[in-house]
Amino acid sequence: MNKTDRPPTLALLSGGLATRLRPMTEKIPKAMIEVAGKPFVAHQLRHAARQGIDMVVICVGYLAERIEDFVGDGSAFGLRVAYSREPPELLGTGGALRNALPLLGGEFLVQYGDSFLDIPYAPIIEAFRRSRRQALMTVFRNEGRWDTSNVEFVAGEIRDHNKQQRKPTMTFIDYGLGAFRADALANLPGGQRLDLSDVYRSLLAKGELAGYEVRQRFYEIGSPEGLAETDPYLRARSEP
Repeated sequence: MNKTDRPPTLALLSGGLATRLRPMTEKIPKAMIEVAGKPFVAHQLRHAARQGIDMVVICVGYLAERIEDFVGDGSAFGLRVAYSREPPELLGTGGALRNALPLLGGEFLVQYGDSFLDIPYAPIIEAFRRSRRQALMTVFRNEGRWDTSNVEFVAGEIRDHNKQQRKPTMTFIDYGLGAFRADALANLPGGQRLDLSDVYRSLLAKGELAGYEVRQRFYEIGSPEGLAETDPYLRARSEP
């Protein structure tokens, strides 16, 4: 990333109900689950700060006040943090991002609130800006190992992405970090439920979705199995 360029805002999608983690999430949102000795969102925010991000917008919904009380204005993490609250009828990952547009600026990154992505952000930001497309999806050659693969990626280009209709040629997976220009979502209807996957597919159909291959596996806490893997990984990193 060029040092003269302002880093994009990072949107964290942290509003979901986390039903797969019940009863653990009956009284706390997923972002506040203790992982390696601290709430998971703390690991995400510290990593973002190390990557040069200075502004984060957390999209909150379920038990939002628990996240807001812990993170505050973000200064404890070396960041500025704002919040975009979803209505009681949650909007889905795409709807939540559309709802947060007034806070995100002209371009921004988006990350799922249950993923820890131990990668440098700068090359992804550079690839996105260089592509001159409305969005970029990071992909990882998953081959069904850590979740169900849902992306066909050939010669540096995304050929197909579908979470409902998988094909044998889909050996990659949506890694969990994307980049967007605001106009990619500005014309979508506000206040309606929408999955981010559908936004990606629409942009792909218009030739406006770039792809970037990541080679470091992802970690996530969206399932008990993922949480069991992520906790020792983060403990071994010996974060301050």
